[in-house]
Amino acid sequence: MINVEGLTKRYARTIAVDNISFEVQKGQIVGFLGPNGAGKTTTMRVLTCFMPPTAGKASVAGFDVLEQPMEVKKRIGYLPELPPVYGDMEVIEYLRFVGRLKGIPKADLKRRVDEVIERCAVGEVRTRLISKLSKGYRQRVGLSQAIIHNPDVLILDEPTAGLDPKQIIETRSLIKSLAGDHTIILSTHILPEVEQTCEQVIIISRGKLVATDSVHNLTNRLRGSEAVAVEVEGRDGAVNSAVILQRLEKVPGVSRVLAKESRGQRHIFEIESLQGRAIRPDLARAVVESGWNLNELRPVAVSLEEIFLQLTASDEAATPAGGVKQ
Repeated sequence: MINVEGLTKRYARTIAVDNISFEVQKGQIVGFLGPNGAGKTTTMRVLTCFMPPTAGKASVAGFDVLEQPMEVKKRIGYLPELPPVYGDMEVIEYLRFVGRLKGIPKADLKRRVDEVIERCAVGEVRTRLISKLSKGYRQRVGLSQAIIHNPDVLILDEPTAGLDPKQIIETRSLIKSLAGDHTIILSTHILPEVEQTCEQVIIISRGKLVATDSVHNLTNRLRGSEAVAVEVEGRDGAVNSAVILQRLEKVPGVSRVLAKESRGQRHIFEIESLQGRAIRPDLARAVVESGWNLNELRPVAVSLEEIFLQLTASDEAATPAGGVKQ
């Protein structure tokens, strides 16, 4: 659905986007991450035909952003960080206006406006002035205008910025409901939002692509070792946490055991393996053969925040001081 090959954008002597390539499949929700100044907004502006690339290619739904910009624009819905709404218009009036701008036939306009009003849950405020709406409702109106022409691709820039917790949950749920019908690129600084919403992650730092994969696969690539949480309970009489720890440390392939918590006879540990070693079967066997109950044995995932910091920090370390690439 979206194909980017060797995309580069220069501003004078500064390279904002440096030879990046990635693909987004139809119906996916993809998180586009990077520190401030990483090149995210520039990439989105190229994909939305707001500005041309300096080099490389990008296509949306099979149409080239440089050679066929009008065809690309027909197939994209865009919600910038500040929704492009007119405060002196009523919600329904504004959506009709946007629908006409986007070329929706007059015979279909009322139906499409009614559909997006229902889907984005703005029916209660359809006759209110947009300037009188809460930020959460203005964001919903912004999403309504982005999908009114039923685009193949939605590009959302910080869609939950400034919302309260309830509004964030509602907006995330709405974005998830749009997947499948639309391919979605979600640019955000809020890492838990990507973990809870996106299937794939694209991470960019200093204009360069540093990772594109699922969170699960990135975890495996970066860690290279297994981490598990274990809860052990003594059966007969008291059992000391230190005794269990010493036994777990002797399991083949274990590199480190950390005692996390003790509650009576229940003791919780976090255990890391050596590179490339699977330790869960041997851990389970060691606990059971020692005469203890194994209450829990589960993998511990690296958080997206850890992945993000590790990848962007390593990229920054590899960039010459000064930050401007010639």
